[in-house]
Order: sequence, then C-alpha cells, then structure tokens
Amino acid sequence: MIRITLPDGACREYDQPLSVFEVAASIGSGLAKAAVAGRVDGRLVDCDYLLHSDTHLSIVTASDADGLQILRHSCAHLLAMAVKQLYPSAQVTIGPVIEDGFFYDFAYERPFTPEDLDLIEARMHSLAATNHRLHRRELSREQALQHFAAQGEHYKVELIRDLPQEAVLSLYRQGDFEDLCRGPHVRSTGQLRAFKLTKVAGAYWRGDANNAPLQRIYGTCWATRQDLDAYLVRQEQAAKRDHRKLGQQLDLFHFDDCAPGSVFWHAKGWTLFQQLIGYMRQRQEQAGYQEVNTPDVMDRSLWETSGHWQNYRDHMFTTSTEDQRTFALKPMNCPGAVAIFGQGLKSYRDLPLRIAEFGKVHRYEPSGALHGLLRVRHFTQDDAHIFCTAQQMQDECARTIALVFDIYKEFGFDEVAVKLSTRPANRIGSDEVWDQLESALVGALQSMRIDYRLNPGEGAFYGPKLEFVLRDAIGRDWQCGTLQVDLNLPERFAISYVDDHGERRQPVMLHRALFGSLERFIGILLEHHGGALPLWLAPQQVAVLNISAAQANHAQAIAERLRRHGLRASADLRNEKIGYKIREHSLQKVPYLLVIGDKEQAGGYVSLRSRKGEDLGQLTLEQALQRMV
Repeated sequence: MIRITLPDGACREYDQPLSVFEVAASIGSGLAKAAVAGRVDGRLVDCDYLLHSDTHLSIVTASDADGLQILRHSCAHLLAMAVKQLYPSAQVTIGPVIEDGFFYDFAYERPFTPEDLDLIEARMHSLAATNHRLHRRELSREQALQHFAAQGEHYKVELIRDLPQEAVLSLYRQGDFEDLCRGPHVRSTGQLRAFKLTKVAGAYWRGDANNAPLQRIYGTCWATRQDLDAYLVRQEQAAKRDHRKLGQQLDLFHFDDCAPGSVFWHAKGWTLFQQLIGYMRQRQEQAGYQEVNTPDVMDRSLWETSGHWQNYRDHMFTTSTEDQRTFALKPMNCPGAVAIFGQGLKSYRDLPLRIAEFGKVHRYEPSGALHGLLRVRHFTQDDAHIFCTAQQMQDECARTIALVFDIYKEFGFDEVAVKLSTRPANRIGSDEVWDQLESALVGALQSMRIDYRLNPGEGAFYGPKLEFVLRDAIGRDWQCGTLQVDLNLPERFAISYVDDHGERRQPVMLHRALFGSLERFIGILLEHHGGALPLWLAPQQVAVLNISAAQANHAQAIAERLRRHGLRASADLRNEKIGYKIREHSLQKVPYLLVIGDKEQAGGYVSLRSRKGEDLGQLTLEQALQRMV
C-alpha cells in the first residue's frame, strides 16, 4: 500500500505504484487536465513520474510560478522542434527560461527574418495542436555523445562533454524531435496554448564574443490566452514608454560609442538629475545623515583589504602608474566610507554615525548587457553607510526601511515588495556572524509587519541584504534600493569605537542605497510616468507662449516673474502659430502652458493649459502661481 499525503494534509492510499498524473486523475478530472508537473517531497517531477513509496505530493498547475516556468521551458523545446522541421540544417544549442518567457539559440547559415518567425510560430501552433506526448529517457554518457554526434548536433556534444561524470543525462522526445534536458516538462504539447515569438537577436555560443555567432529567438508563454494578451498590451505600453526614446524626444541625454555605458546628460536631463540629488540631500539631512565625498580612484591595496579585488576583479577598471602602483576606479563606495570612519577616535556617543555620498562608480558590464540608463558602466549611487553598535543595528535597519517606503511613495510607487537575500556560497565571515546579521534584517521586517520573499544564497559576499522592488504603472517590477548589514568590512579594515567602559569595539556597518543608481532610477521614472514627470521633477515646468509679437515683452516679463518664484519657466517667442507652439510643448511633456494674447495682456490674465490639452481657464498670474507652486 502506498500512502500519498497532499498539501492540505489529506492522505490517499493506493495498492500499487502510480504516476503523478494518475494521482491527479483520482482526485478529479479537472485537476488532471490542469496538471503540469508534481512536487514530490519538494522536488519537481514530470506528471509521468512513478510513485513507489509513501510521499508528500502536490500537483503543480500553470497557476503556480513553477508550473508557468515549466510551460515556458516546454515551449522552448516546441520552438526548437519547429525550427528543426522547417530548417533541418540548423543546430540547436540551449533554450532556457527567462523572465516572462524563454529563448533558444540556433546555429544557422543565414539570419532568421521576421517572415521566418511567422512561419516558425505557425508551425509551433500546428505541433501543439497535434498534441505530441513527451517521453523521458536516460542514456549513458557514451550513448548520449553517440546519439547527438550522429545527428550532427555538435553543440549538444560539447555540452555533454562538459557535464560532470556523475551527471544524469536525460532526453525528452516529442514526435520526431528529441532534446537533452533535465526537465521536468509538460505531459503533451497540447498543454501549450498561449505563446508568441517576439524577436530574433544575435548571440554567441556560451556568451563569449570569441566563440561562434548564433541566432537567438525569443518568445513568451502564458497559462491562458487572456494572460498572453495582457502581457502583449503591457509590452506595447512599454515600447511607448521606452526611456531611450523619451530621452531623445525630450532632449534629456544620449549615448556615444566613445564612452560605452556612460551617459551624456543634456541640460534638461541634468536638471532632472540634480532635482533627485537635491531631494535626497534634503531627506538625508532630516534623517540625520552627514554628506561626504571620497576619491574616484584608489590603490589596489584598499580593494584587496575590502575583498573586492578577490571577488569583483573582473568588473573593475584598473590602471597602473610609472611608479608601479595599481589603482582601480571604484566600483563601490563602501571602502571610502570605512576610510572616513577610521580617521580619528570614535566614541559610542558618536554612534550611530550616518554618512552619505553621491558617489560615482565604474563597473565593467559586457557590451551586450548595456541597456540605456538601466544598465550602464558609469553611474552615481545615493550611497549611505551607517556605523552603529550591535544593539542599535535592528533599530537602524527599521529606520532605513521606513525611509525607503516613505520616499518611494512620494515618487508614486505604492507597491513595494521586499526580498531578503541570505549568505552566498562565496562569502567572507563566519556562520555566527551571518546568523547575527540575517536575524537583524528579519527582526526589523517583523517589527514593522512587512512581508518579504526569501532569496537563499543571493546576498553580497560580505553580508545579507534587503532588496526593494517597485511596481510601475503598467505592472512591471524594478529592483531599486538595497540595505545590507555587514560585520566583515569593519573587521577587515580593523575599525573600532570606544564603548562606555573604555574598551575598543568593532562597529556594525549598514550599506544603504534608496534610488540605487540615479541613472537607473531616472530610467524607471521616465517609463513609470511615460515621460510626463510630476511638476516638481519636470526639467521645464512652465512654458509662456505669446500669440503674436505684440505680447512678446509681456510674455518675457511673466516668465521672469515665474522664475523668481522658483519655477523653471521659459518664454517661447518664436514667430509660429499658437497651435503649433502648444502642440510642440505638449509633446515635450511641459506640465503647464501659459498663453498670452491681446485680451490676456489687456486684462492682466493668462490662459492656463495642461500638457494633456486641458483648458484650465483664464486666471490672474497670482492664481496661476498659487496653483502651480
């Protein structure tokens, strides 16, 4: 007798071995139809997996996050099957799941075209409708090598050769197509109903530009057609809100190959940048932070002490001087903050010491990973480092978390999720230290009754961290701010304070960034607001438009008065039709337009319009100022 325990605690007994699918069918036909996989004692398995002994089982459906991942992975196999049928000489490489979808890389003699993608997608739908069953089998290493070599799949052969000797080599077959894969997969291709191919791009085998070029076909897959349609609408909205297009349209910034991954800020973009710094500077002063500044280039020995040289060297820009010294452009601001703390004797009365820096950092990112403001090599962080006692650590974490949530709300982000990333395999410090640090973060979250998601093993090499994830206006999630607790850097740099008994003690160090990268936060803001930034952030807040030359001096005087009241205003005195001017400034997302004609000039009024095209009526300048200020 086999005893199966279900997630609700109910138990079912069976007199012979049976598959996960058969258990689902015994519970109900609807569950069997929806089943994508099973979770046996916490391990994901195919629906055809046989249960031979007592176990805990949950049926995984497409509504589960794991179930959706399995759908997408199976869809990548469906894509490869379609490509092999249409283009038999194409070689398959790898096809992983990515956020919101999947891709598969192919080696083929010519570039795939948009017309090819249409043909491939149509063949995928046909193969899905055929409802091919998927079958799993295991081969020995030699059998697998012979199998794929005979098919001319040289990339698969290379993958197998690089796998550990003890690796289990499983293959999944659907119809006439078989692929190397760990699985699990759906039971049949008929379960793949809501998918679409989205684009084709260039790639390199194993991501190395020195290797053979490949073609990457991207796709998306969802549980239902409604989910797919909603995703495609979000993507359409995202394309309209693309910060790179908005940056060009609004004359905010540009990029140039002379400085890959670095931003050339134009006057309007730099105004926005400075608004963010000014806002954060004010909030930090109110919260008891002191602002500092540290060098951009520091000696290699500093980075060796911090551990960055050993753990982050591949992402650092370095240079050597004639006196045989090696320097690095700083990828992090942390060691500089430690150096400032280490100057002079610190007492427990000085703690917590909160120091902030708008520090420029440089990190090498592969050229293929660069993406507008969202992924750059040179950026500014709103870093802060808090030095405190162990007893103050949890309270300081809670203060920081409260500040993060309050600031994000002021920028229009009401949905903020928190992720807790714990100790990675490649780390410094003892388990006892990590226990202490992780418990401080958990304690702060629990004291504030904030839910969080656990990311095991994703912490920094020197300490666990919280990540704050914002949800934007069209439902996308963005990881921005971080909070890290650290006892390792203070120990490595041997910094200390004097406690109330006159003894030297090691402080705790908290690393905190709210915007994260200012460049990235601006990109997120632009896409969240579709370029129509709130009045206080807009690079140009008011445009004063004259209807004819007769009002030019009056319009100029109004613009000057607005500027005296602290508004970023300009007068557009060009000899153009007023409709043209209104349209142009509306496209520039200027929040308010003041229109001045003969009637307004004579009556001491202005006609106030919004960038949305709303006519807000005739107001005195004082009334318009009151509304805007």
